[in-house]
Amino acid sequence: MKELVSNKLMVLGAFSVLTIVCLMGAFYHVNNSTIHPAAADVQKALSSGDAAWMLVATALVLLMTPGLAFFYGGMVNTKNIISTMLQSFIALGVISLIWFVVGFSLAFGDDFHGWGIIGNPMTHFMLNNVGVEAHSRMASGIPFMLFCAFQLKFAIITPALISGSFAERVHFWAYIVFISLFSLVIYCPLAHMAWHPDGVFSQWGVLDFAGGTVVHISAGCAALAGALVLGRRQAHVEGQSSLPANIPFVILGTGLLWFGWFGFNAGSALAANGQAVRAFMNTNMASAIAAITWISFDVLKGKKASAVGACVGAVVGLVAITPAAGYVQYGPSLFIGFAAAIISNSAADFFNKTSIDDTLDVFACHGIGGISGMFLTALFAAESSIPGQGGRGLLTTGDPALFIAHFKALLIVVSLAFGGGYLLFKLVALITPLRVDPTAEVEGLDMSQHDETIMV
Repeated sequence: MKELVSNKLMVLGAFSVLTIVCLMGAFYHVNNSTIHPAAADVQKALSSGDAAWMLVATALVLLMTPGLAFFYGGMVNTKNIISTMLQSFIALGVISLIWFVVGFSLAFGDDFHGWGIIGNPMTHFMLNNVGVEAHSRMASGIPFMLFCAFQLKFAIITPALISGSFAERVHFWAYIVFISLFSLVIYCPLAHMAWHPDGVFSQWGVLDFAGGTVVHISAGCAALAGALVLGRRQAHVEGQSSLPANIPFVILGTGLLWFGWFGFNAGSALAANGQAVRAFMNTNMASAIAAITWISFDVLKGKKASAVGACVGAVVGLVAITPAAGYVQYGPSLFIGFAAAIISNSAADFFNKTSIDDTLDVFACHGIGGISGMFLTALFAAESSIPGQGGRGLLTTGDPALFIAHFKALLIVVSLAFGGGYLLFKLVALITPLRVDPTAEVEGLDMSQHDETIMV
């Protein structure tokens, strides 16, 4: 009864917020042009070719979130498939609303007080000053609104990635509160630091082409925090085997992720150019070699080559190449996929022998995979790959500056994502029950949280 009252109060609060935002959308006046007094030089010529490619890339990245739903949903037990898939899918709605109101402004608004950490929440509040003109500093050649839409898809999938670490035991409404707070407090500052021209990581010269740091390391570290705060599943404590419920779902999800990742990485060039082609090819090669490496490494350890292993390996390769995709030559992309697969595979084995219950190995695959990609980017970034910027990889030029910058940035990202994520989970637990009760866990979240089932 107490839980039911808590849920109703939570929904009442959420519905009130929705009502207020929709009323503001109807009556709050915004400037529908990118041109505003604080950025008088923003208008540049639009490229129809670049805009067409970025529309496609944006749609591809959106497809990754349903792909993630299938990927995660296939790996949990039968009683939790729907709930796990919904946790990914619902992020499409929740994060889109947050991004519209203030998220985009926090990530890409004018730098707040010159700190290089967060954007001014009022610069693009309710998408004010976000129009269909280009923006010279962040979206040259494409409409600024299209840049906003593209970046939204990154903001959506990042908290969805975290859900795999506490699958099969989290309250649905607590999850909604957490991803909302994570987006505002952790994701938006990291996006500003890495991708806004005035962000501190950007000023240091840190290279994160498509989100290895902002998306995968942050999601992986927050996932580890979530696994620690929510604790172990009853089945995990009892040592029960946890077999994937639907391996074809896992394969389908991997295919959708791989397909969408071409938009994720190649689209991050923000133009239909040579760097996009480089990122496209590197993305495919790293994923391909990682899939083969993962199952080969499994066989060397005495396991059988499995479909799930090939799928997980492919995703790890995609994760690791993400920060480097547009910055490295084609050969190093193979090594990045190969190395990341071995590192993440070993990390997953290690954590599976501990008492940490990261249900779907989110930290081992996305956290460790992202960290591997971040450091390998600093080793292999090629000077010729970054027009007007220079990619001074340690092994390509002998210059240690980029490697040092990446190490400093990693310390900040891990501290913010893990420490901040841990505190956010604790805060959510004070607001509403974070974990379902034992009876609901045994029944399965599909029925206990949503009154739905795939069984007929």
